[in-house]
Amino acid sequence: MSKLKSGAAAALQDVLWDGMTLAVGGFGLSGIPADLIEAVRDSGVKDLTVVSNNMGVDGKGLGVLIEAGQVRKVIASYVGENKLFAEQYLAGNLEVEFTPQGTLAERLRAGGAGIPAFYTKTGVGTLVAEGKPLAEFDGETYLLERAIRADVALVHAHTADTDGNLIYRYTAQNFNPVVATAGAVTVAEAEVIVEPGALDPNHIITPGVFVQRLVQASARVKDIEQRTVRPRSGAADPTSAVVPAAAPAAVPA
Repeated sequence: MSKLKSGAAAALQDVLWDGMTLAVGGFGLSGIPADLIEAVRDSGVKDLTVVSNNMGVDGKGLGVLIEAGQVRKVIASYVGENKLFAEQYLAGNLEVEFTPQGTLAERLRAGGAGIPAFYTKTGVGTLVAEGKPLAEFDGETYLLERAIRADVALVHAHTADTDGNLIYRYTAQNFNPVVATAGAVTVAEAEVIVEPGALDPNHIITPGVFVQRLVQASARVKDIEQRTVRPRSGAADPTSAVVPAAAPAAVPA
């Protein structure tokens, strides 16, 4: 049976509720399920616990949920690109659980694999270890980390079939695969959607058994958090290679 829905709002209309835990794939603004994030914002659901590598930037990505006041707690490894997120955290208006990036990925992977907890050396002797059980293995101290299981997981894939099998590209592979397995309900958006049997099984990263719903991703500009450029070789003026996106270079008459 096809898992394809008519749009992001339709795919989420009966799976969102106040106080739920939402895991979201992507890395900064790369590989994020932008359509699904905006559908969550438009739903008005609130008091969310959001699990993601970070919260995007102001006005983009998961930053739109922060601006809408829909987030109560964030489990993430990084906050630096979102000023409003940092301000709310420092003001005590937003609960934040910092988790080392590799530990966060493993907590999500463990949640998808049915592993309730695991031991890691990462964070031992730091604030990360506060309140967590410690144990010694082979003369080394490890701390216990709990797996993360989300009520709903949102992911972005490049290619999918209507059975929900997913293929990711580039940076989208960083967190989307582990997020996809960690949701009780996983909703995926994909740029290209094909019929069952059209994908090479050797290229599938997330099997369709983990995905309950699928939507066509809308065509949009893929934002870049920090655009870094360098002068072209041989350019007389070092700034001549930098052209603002909103002001294209003039064409000689």
